Amino acid sequence: MEDLLSAAVPAPAVLRDHAFLGDGERGAVVGPQGEVVWLCAPQWHDDAVFAALIGGPGHYTVRPQNAWRVRGGHYEDGTLIHVSRWVTDEAVIECREALALPAARDTLVLLRRVRAVRGEARVHLALDPRPGFGADVMSEDRGATDAHTAQGGGLHLWFGGVAVRRGPGGGWQAAFTVPEGEERDLVLRIGRRPPDTAPEPRRLWRETEEAWRAAVPRCLDTAAPRDARHAYAVLHGLTSSAGGMVAAATTSLPERAEAGRNYDYRYTWIRDQCYAGLAVAAHGPHPLLDQAVRFVSARLLTDGDRFRPAYTVDGAPVAEERPLPLVGYPGGSDFVGNRAGRQFQLDTYGEALQLLATAARHDRLDRDGQRAAEIAVQGVERHWRQADAGIWELEERWWTHSRLSIVAGLRALARSLPGPAARSRGDLADAVEAETRRRCLRSDGVWRRAEDDEGAEGALLLPMARGCLRPGDPSTYRTRRFIEERLGEDGYLYRFRHGDRPLGEAEGAFLLCGFMMALAAHAEGDRVAAFRWFERTRSACGTPGLFAEEYDVQQRQLRGNLPQAFVHALLLEAGARLAGQEPD
Repeated sequence: MEDLLSAAVPAPAVLRDHAFLGDGERGAVVGPQGEVVWLCAPQWHDDAVFAALIGGPGHYTVRPQNAWRVRGGHYEDGTLIHVSRWVTDEAVIECREALALPAARDTLVLLRRVRAVRGEARVHLALDPRPGFGADVMSEDRGATDAHTAQGGGLHLWFGGVAVRRGPGGGWQAAFTVPEGEERDLVLRIGRRPPDTAPEPRRLWRETEEAWRAAVPRCLDTAAPRDARHAYAVLHGLTSSAGGMVAAATTSLPERAEAGRNYDYRYTWIRDQCYAGLAVAAHGPHPLLDQAVRFVSARLLTDGDRFRPAYTVDGAPVAEERPLPLVGYPGGSDFVGNRAGRQFQLDTYGEALQLLATAARHDRLDRDGQRAAEIAVQGVERHWRQADAGIWELEERWWTHSRLSIVAGLRALARSLPGPAARSRGDLADAVEAETRRRCLRSDGVWRRAEDDEGAEGALLLPMARGCLRPGDPSTYRTRRFIEERLGEDGYLYRFRHGDRPLGEAEGAFLLCGFMMALAAHAEGDRVAAFRWFERTRSACGTPGLFAEEYDVQQRQLRGNLPQAFVHALLLEAGARLAGQEPD
């Protein structure tokens, strides 16, 4: 039997070939050869049990024994149930895989079902859990049986479906066959406590299928229904029952090789959560809108003037950034924690106001939400003149995007919640706009990136698309054209220029900005341009249909953490808007 545990870490693969399994409380990343190379347990921000993706130990591999194989795979429509598929010279083999739903915060169940589509399936299995990013090992509770148990690092493991034996380097492995037309279920459970009863795979699969059918709308009235359903499924899989949605499932996947831009995205950015809520609302008042409103409102009510740009999914502060002693994904280095949790980002108030205003328009804003909106308005009143780190978390400056975002939020709230306070909110929006015009609008009618930066800024497209300026304002069209001329290339959009370096050399095309351009063109009535940007940007996904933050146009590769929530959110919103949904 081939020893799949002889190598400590599976060979790295390009990001575009990885799939994602999510249940809202944590996520797994699956490589092209059936290797689960990333899984934190029991929650998103906890340490990884499988860290091979970033050069650490730990993986869970199920793949054909026959090395002469080609692989493929797909998601079942409207779900995060993934099917890996291999064709060998002797068989066609599929492995259906999912994190079981409904999920529990302290326990995960990873389901895999091996099916022999044609011929007899001869399969290798390797299970090598390494809690604490590899710092801990799991010791088995008893010998090799069909129900194998182990513990370590404060976690309890239960594995069933096939008898396993201890490998020479730690972990467990097995070889088994599945006759043609039959299937074999494998169940991996990891939690803070051992199970009371053995997990029953057929029931777990049935409940998971039912949960996905109930969670994801059909999205038939969007410009790209299948992609819209997939985007909604990704957002659902990234959103905890506590309400928080992580920005991505992973940490430290490099945006550019050896450039030092490696970040931990396993936290909830308020901005990203608002983008998701607004995107969902563009199609309809689905449950993800309510979860976003609940989470953002709770953070405003709890923290008030200490409102942070990022939290854990259950509302705790983000850990300080620290390195890990791992080699990293090729071209990167490993970190956990994120400094953004301590920054001041003014636009966060604006995005929160837009989200709460949209909830009010859909009659989904309760008294707590209205109180949260007032706290956000008070935050704007106190801080709008203050320099901030901005959407891209850079040095503190007077960023134009931050001001226009709060103008958009204030005006949206005034429209959605009429009454005595609406006029004062409108007056505040007018004051912020007037001062921002004085500082940040060039003489040719184009908005600067910042008070002291004449350059183009892709992020400006979104507040303009959301109606921060009055209809017919010439600066909207002029700025959009300026951004397209300066930051567009080969149908993709970059967020800003890095000095005199050519676009694509400093970083990849920023997919969020491509969908922003589609929304901005649509808001101006330029339907052809809107669809052109939408279609080009949605082509920049990996083979399973997942988007990362950036796209390397020259190499046609994904760059950065994945799946990137705000890219999927803007795809969903653009798909709804371009199909005829009017802006809020």
